[in-house]
Amino acid sequence: MRVPIHRYFLLGTLQWMTYPPARYPLLDSLRQIAMDTDFDTVEVCHIPDANVRREAVKILAQSHMCVYYGAQPQQLAEMINPNALDEAERHRAEDMLLSALDEAEALGACGFAFMAGKWQPDSRDQALGQLIKTTRSLCARAAEKGMMVELEVFDFDMDKAVLIGPAPLALRFAGEIRCFCSNFGLLVDLSHIPTTREDSRFVIETLRPYITHLHIGNAVVKPGCEAYGDQHPRFGFPNSENDTIQLLHFLQILRDEGFFRNDDPLTLSFEVKPRDDEDANIVLASSKRVLNRAWALLDE
Repeated sequence: MRVPIHRYFLLGTLQWMTYPPARYPLLDSLRQIAMDTDFDTVEVCHIPDANVRREAVKILAQSHMCVYYGAQPQQLAEMINPNALDEAERHRAEDMLLSALDEAEALGACGFAFMAGKWQPDSRDQALGQLIKTTRSLCARAAEKGMMVELEVFDFDMDKAVLIGPAPLALRFAGEIRCFCSNFGLLVDLSHIPTTREDSRFVIETLRPYITHLHIGNAVVKPGCEAYGDQHPRFGFPNSENDTIQLLHFLQILRDEGFFRNDDPLTLSFEVKPRDDEDANIVLASSKRVLNRAWALLDE
């Protein structure tokens, strides 16, 4: 398309995924993103050091970028389960997420993303009820702050193996929450679609009424291959599922389903992680090239 992608989407990237914290200092990487005019949005996660957090707030305040907060890394690190059947465990998850929501507000975030937890097939409906309780509590607190709450759709049996999960269950869940919470939506990630053995058209058409946020990336779903599971390798990684053509198809479906909205653009963020022997800046540049090519191939 000749029209810039920024007309229809707020382009972003996940700071902690683009620049893994074990290899890249947080403030340096945040400055790098803030100075990149390709990005309208940055997604950040928990910053445990208060001094670093204060400096991050200064960078973000200067950047004129939209800020989103992802609780998923902390959930995974602390094995927090917002759909735990044990009520004490569920409350522990809720308390952690509410605290994260306060941090998100302090960082200037306009939206807050989280994920469901582990589940068992024989108690799926009970787990769904627990997740609904947690999510309604989050939405109520977020509404007081003027923030959105978004549940990211993950795989249900491959890697993260969490409740939400397949698109039909995500649809059922989102419908329940929207009955009470207008500030709730779903975060759909292109890199997770292969891990649920679904396809882009099915996922987008199924979840269309509730999609408020998008991630793009890649996955390897062939057992025994490097980066198998939910590891977010670069586009075109060996034995992987997504490259330029798959991203083009994703964009075509988004357009078909009415998501090219210049008056209300969604955030579209890279969720791509360099392997241990790869350079984060090169991988980020390669992600941009793939998106630029896919956008150029998109018919007017």
